[in-house]
Amino acid sequence: MPLELVTIPCRTDNYAFLLHNGASGETALIDAPEAEPVTAELSRRGWELTDLLITHHHGDHVDAVEDLRNGGVRVIGGRDDEGRLPPLDLAVGEGDTFTVCGEEVHVLDVSGHTVGHIAFHFPASKIVFTADSLMALGCGRLFEGTPAQMWESLQKLRALPPETTVCSGHEYTATNARFAMTIEPRNAALISRVRAVDDARAASQPTVPSTLKEEIETNPFLRADQPDLKAAIDMESAPDVEVFAEIRARKDRF
Repeated sequence: MPLELVTIPCRTDNYAFLLHNGASGETALIDAPEAEPVTAELSRRGWELTDLLITHHHGDHVDAVEDLRNGGVRVIGGRDDEGRLPPLDLAVGEGDTFTVCGEEVHVLDVSGHTVGHIAFHFPASKIVFTADSLMALGCGRLFEGTPAQMWESLQKLRALPPETTVCSGHEYTATNARFAMTIEPRNAALISRVRAVDDARAASQPTVPSTLKEEIETNPFLRADQPDLKAAIDMESAPDVEVFAEIRARKDRF
């Protein structure tokens, strides 16, 4: 049975996520922007937190770790980022596997936004937690990594099954959608998705999570190697990583 997934809005535009195994009672939290919304959701559902997974060291993803780790909660984060994270009970990196809520978790190094950023893939439940690497219609700003690092990271994520649910870290989708339309204004799938995003936000509904299939069809950062996108920005003969870098530079100025 797939794990139950709960999306929790935090701060002004962050998301945290709960995963729950109804048979075992285990509950995991992915990222900890703030404590109150998480504890309120746990209390409302009668769940007890057993594991806390951290994607990267930025404060809006770790600020509530110490408030939530009471009672033997196991804290798991990136080995290459360990010096900048709250104390870890388990440090993991690219290619590692471990078990959470009774399911095997695969670790992907998705450096770019930060060096040492990791993603957590739950193959059995078909969910990947990408935080500020792959985002809905976007990708994280490159604070530490290079375009080549982020492009490599996005290619890893794109290789997952298309039906995978993508849980990213922020409600940035409406802005990302407006930018994506400046890159591929004739992309029919993108036009349709922008309408859906606008409708969701008008109704105060989240646009996260998304599916990997949606991102492959509409996210310009995942599509930097696609002939249609290259033609749309007059970079038909450019290497894929240069196209990605150009799109990222345009988004930084947007």
